[in-house]
Amino acid sequence: MDRRDFIKKATMAAAGAAVVSPVSAIEHTASSKKCKVLMVNGSPRSDGNTFCCLQEIETTLQKHGIETEIVQIGRKPVRMCINCGGCHQNGGKGCVFDDDLCAVITEKMVTADALIVGTPVYYGQPNGGVLSLMQRLFFSAGHLVQNKPAAALAVCRRGGATATLQTMNMMFEMMNMPVVTSQYWNIAYGAGKGEVKLDTEGMQTMRTLATNMAFLLQKIHGDGDAAPKRDERPQFMNFIR
Repeated sequence: MDRRDFIKKATMAAAGAAVVSPVSAIEHTASSKKCKVLMVNGSPRSDGNTFCCLQEIETTLQKHGIETEIVQIGRKPVRMCINCGGCHQNGGKGCVFDDDLCAVITEKMVTADALIVGTPVYYGQPNGGVLSLMQRLFFSAGHLVQNKPAAALAVCRRGGATATLQTMNMMFEMMNMPVVTSQYWNIAYGAGKGEVKLDTEGMQTMRTLATNMAFLLQKIHGDGDAAPKRDERPQFMNFIR
């Protein structure tokens, strides 16, 4: 089975579960549920500008009664997906390589209600470690992120942030994750450590993002159904047959 066929089958299985047996939605219907947002700092610097943005979001989320957790990607290697297909054969337990951050994030997504990923901009793209992490997480444990709100944020010195956001958001959209917006693109500017705090509009953008995330989570988990009921299964068509 090649990678494209596996993605099709994995997506259909996840979407099919939402159509046939929306158990996950039932488990999250309690209006008194305390929601949790998992945040990933995709910068190798644990206390740099990306972390400052996530802290700004965290403070606002907590004011709205949302539980938060920031996980640092750190400086250890993160494996890329090697298309071995092992995750398709282990009963949905996630990637068969369980010796790096992907295994940690996979476990945390079981109880998380939303996901925010922050990344510095490298050559107009997200950090390579973030891409490896997200691709493996979504490929091996996509059922854990389905229908959970998500947002990305990008921090740059000068340019490339919009392309970085587009790259991140394309993954969220493919996984049926509502993309949480703000008053502007989720971008902040800074070069030196902590310099991003001087970007007053960027910091306000982060606070607005957090407020919107809290609002959406409260609506989702307060109306008795945490996921839409879809009447159709995914249909795939290859342009070359």
